[in-house]
Amino acid sequence: MSEILFQYSKVPPTTWVYLSSLLTIGLYFKFSRVWSVRNLDLIGLILLAPGLLMVEYGLANSDVRVEQGGYIWLFATGVLLMIRLLLDPIMVRRPLLEPNLTAGGMTFLGVSLLIFLLANIVNSKIEPDDLVGVKGAENVQALEAPGPEEEQALATHGPGYPLLHLLPSLSTQALMIEDTAVNPRERDLRRDRVRIATARTMAILSQLAIVAGMVLIGYRHFNNIRTGIAAATLYLLLPYTAQLTGRVDHALPAALLVWAVVLYRRPMLAGIFIGMAIGAIYYPVFLLPLWLGFYWQRGLLRFSVGVALTLVISVASLAFISDSPATFWSQVQQMFGWTSLATEDLQGFWSFGIVDPAFRYPVLVLLGVFCVSLAVWPAQKNLGTLMSCSAAVMLGTQFWHPNGGGLYMAWYLPLILLTVFRPNLEDRVALSVLGEGWFPKRRNNVGGIVQAA
Repeated sequence: MSEILFQYSKVPPTTWVYLSSLLTIGLYFKFSRVWSVRNLDLIGLILLAPGLLMVEYGLANSDVRVEQGGYIWLFATGVLLMIRLLLDPIMVRRPLLEPNLTAGGMTFLGVSLLIFLLANIVNSKIEPDDLVGVKGAENVQALEAPGPEEEQALATHGPGYPLLHLLPSLSTQALMIEDTAVNPRERDLRRDRVRIATARTMAILSQLAIVAGMVLIGYRHFNNIRTGIAAATLYLLLPYTAQLTGRVDHALPAALLVWAVVLYRRPMLAGIFIGMAIGAIYYPVFLLPLWLGFYWQRGLLRFSVGVALTLVISVASLAFISDSPATFWSQVQQMFGWTSLATEDLQGFWSFGIVDPAFRYPVLVLLGVFCVSLAVWPAQKNLGTLMSCSAAVMLGTQFWHPNGGGLYMAWYLPLILLTVFRPNLEDRVALSVLGEGWFPKRRNNVGGIVQAA
């Protein structure tokens, strides 16, 4: 951006936390109803920022105590958000609390934020740590029997689809700003320019898809485009979005999950997007009981076919890029999360020794029980419970993520924001909004009442 705007420099992350927090309060806080749930939601979202800054500061300065404190902060805040999401299905009264700015002003602010965030992706510099997963993925593909070093280098960015890890992470903001005119690794990065360009393109498209999907959900499913614009603008305001804008493994799954919600009235298409999310990062597999329960009375077969077809194609594609059966099997294990069960060489909360890494397994069991219970609870699932419980599941996966658990906020933040802004959606159930056949109808007439999309 400095080449276009004279003496432009990125806003440091700590400064952006203060600015975005003040903007969030000014735009969304309901001063006439101080103790409203909306205000408590805003406080919970703002509380994520200190933990993120502590983790980033600890990593940048090799300060283990600060990094450890950041992960603990993120886990504690995640527990509070989890309780909020689990209580959401019983919150029947949903008063319309619009932002303190007109729709035109919100649109202008959202578009401006989006342009600057995408410009940061284009002008991002590749750091040595950004290529760790790339080199690990290359080695795993090249070797018939990958060694522990190669497996670990890839596992730090996994689990998920192996080709996704051939793309580098993009550091759009650095906590510690260094005045360096020449990148010493420039010569080494020349051969990676195609992958870097691909990563930038995918990150930009993913962020655009998230924002467009949130606005479209407000327009089509909430019958209030201003609500969708408000949720999307708040997503762009969050410090997390500004700091990790270029992480494809964060943004791509978020975009797929948002668009699964956008297309929930098309069960097969929703299944395809859920299947792609599972193939990309594995963890959305925990969403299947919830979504199968939603489509149980109508649309179950179509949704299941969409998920199964996508996963079969994803696995089959690995056969074409594998040099040997051993490589293929290693990539399949990586795709379906087998490597995430290890208790050695962890990074993040479970690596500091405060809690024995073996306790990840009870956490995983609790998460599995919770996810299975969502197949039957709530008994009558509507679009509102689908969004809130999906956010709860993706938030729950952070508690046992072996590498960087708590940092992958994009997997649940858009869904949380949609839950915060949603109206009463009790009439958006599968029997009311889905057609009986494979070919969707524009709308259904149930009991003489035309149900909204």
